[in-house]
Amino acid sequence: MVITKKKILKLLLIAFTSIFFIGCNSSPEEEITIEMIEKDIYDQAQSRLKAGNYALAIISLETLERQFPFGRYAEQAQSELIYAYYKNSSYDAAISAAERFISLHPRHPNTPYAFYLKGLAKFTDDKNFFGELPFLGDMTFKRDLSKAKESFDDLSEFLTRYPESEYAGNARQRMIFLRNLIAKQEIYIAEYYIERKAYVAAVNRANYIIRHMSKSPEVVKALEISILAYKELGKEDLAKEAEEILKSYKEKA
Repeated sequence: MVITKKKILKLLLIAFTSIFFIGCNSSPEEEITIEMIEKDIYDQAQSRLKAGNYALAIISLETLERQFPFGRYAEQAQSELIYAYYKNSSYDAAISAAERFISLHPRHPNTPYAFYLKGLAKFTDDKNFFGELPFLGDMTFKRDLSKAKESFDDLSEFLTRYPESEYAGNARQRMIFLRNLIAKQEIYIAEYYIERKAYVAAVNRANYIIRHMSKSPEVVKALEISILAYKELGKEDLAKEAEEILKSYKEKA
């Protein structure tokens, strides 16, 4: 028989309730309080996190948050849920939990970590896509880059808000990785449009790199695509402007 998450939660609640009522009939020295039950669930969650059993840790943390929303460990449980979801590869849940925590506790000491994990979850979720970057064919051009771009923006916001965070160095490295891969994909798509004489679409892709990823190695290629596309569109003034920018880039290189 398969025991679902819902059944496990139900069994846990029955067990804790039974313990509570037994405590009510015990002597004062043996009485089990609500605070003790709350701590037991929290300690259970910590043990499961340390053991790397993130699926069961999630059950404990969700139970703690649901049954004791204003308890001693509520905020910590909300914070650790983000981490547990992330480690359990439940990326959408991690992002939602992070956004909720940030909204509820904007000045909490763990809020920077929530910002960081939010960006990290999107990055990790989209890394599988980037692992397929060499894959060729029409499907490549239909891939959605939105999560990768959102991850880049989220990590950028994290660094703007918390530049001295202990996670700042890691966030910068991940942003460089994201920036370069997104830029390569944008160039790949821009070249696809050039081949099909879709010059407006090509220049839009190239300009995205120029405006938002100016430190990417792909900027030179983006400028070359812009120049070609503008000339084909008869926009000589814009082509000349792009040529001047390209000349400046090459001189600095």
